[in-house]
Amino acid sequence: MGQVVQFPEARVSAGKEFRDAVLLGLSAQQKSLPSRFFYDARGSELFERITELPEYYPTRTEIGLLKSCGPDIGKLLPPGAVVVEFGSGSSRKTELLLRALERPAAYIPIEISAAALYPAARRIARAFPGLGVHPILGGFHDLDGMKLPLQDYFCVGFFPGSTIGNFNRTEAVLFLRSVRRLLGKRAALLVGADLQKPLDVLLPAYNDAAGVTAAFNLNLLARINRELSGTFDLAAFEHSAIYNERKERIEMHLRSVSDQQASAAGGSFSFRAGETIHTENSHKYSLSGFRWIAARGGWETVRSWADENRHFSLHLLT
Repeated sequence: MGQVVQFPEARVSAGKEFRDAVLLGLSAQQKSLPSRFFYDARGSELFERITELPEYYPTRTEIGLLKSCGPDIGKLLPPGAVVVEFGSGSSRKTELLLRALERPAAYIPIEISAAALYPAARRIARAFPGLGVHPILGGFHDLDGMKLPLQDYFCVGFFPGSTIGNFNRTEAVLFLRSVRRLLGKRAALLVGADLQKPLDVLLPAYNDAAGVTAAFNLNLLARINRELSGTFDLAAFEHSAIYNERKERIEMHLRSVSDQQASAAGGSFSFRAGETIHTENSHKYSLSGFRWIAARGGWETVRSWADENRHFSLHLLT
């Protein structure tokens, strides 16, 4: 059976990082909270439910691409590689990649949620006997100072789910450069990127009829209440997801339904009716637009794949 190795990560504690981000973000003129803090245990659970919704096309489309393109991906990558996943979550898609590769040597999932990371790491170890699994508890938003085990191997970075769309274009370039430094010269990177598409497909994916995305968004305030002694009334905020045409992105916000005040972590915050907390961006790409971003980040596109509807894409970079 594959062995799960504890690989401690000496970084700023998530609690302090969350507190600092809340105090800074809610004190700004346009209030905001970093989307990486969606993923506590409850948030991770809600996101897994989102991926199964009929309106949410990205997950099932990307899984379909990984299944159909897996043989091609396997032929383009060397045997004995180490897979390094950024924001591994449930690692469901990772299984498809690992099965496509010839004799993968190890799997290094990097994930901010311990509730998601360790059960997934144990499941991968059971599913792939002989595969070393080295989980790293931490975020991928700042890779400076992070060190990987098994750095002498060819590394295949894996960044699925169009999570790269959470960055703006400049941030995406900087992230790709930091991944390049982390993985080293003998490396490739497989990235999932959501594509531009009609709004009648795009908007329902972030405004589902069952209200799961709304609960996922509001859980940020619930997390503040749980972890930072917050006094937010969740019923006094509503979920909002809109398409910003100029910036080519979905924006998620929490909109205050009335004039109100709330406190957390020793800070006090006032909200006007209609004022929002900006919680997430999800940028949408063209195939050529993503290749341009990849090139600016120091990567060459070996091959790109898209589904027949041109809803989602995979890009193999080196």
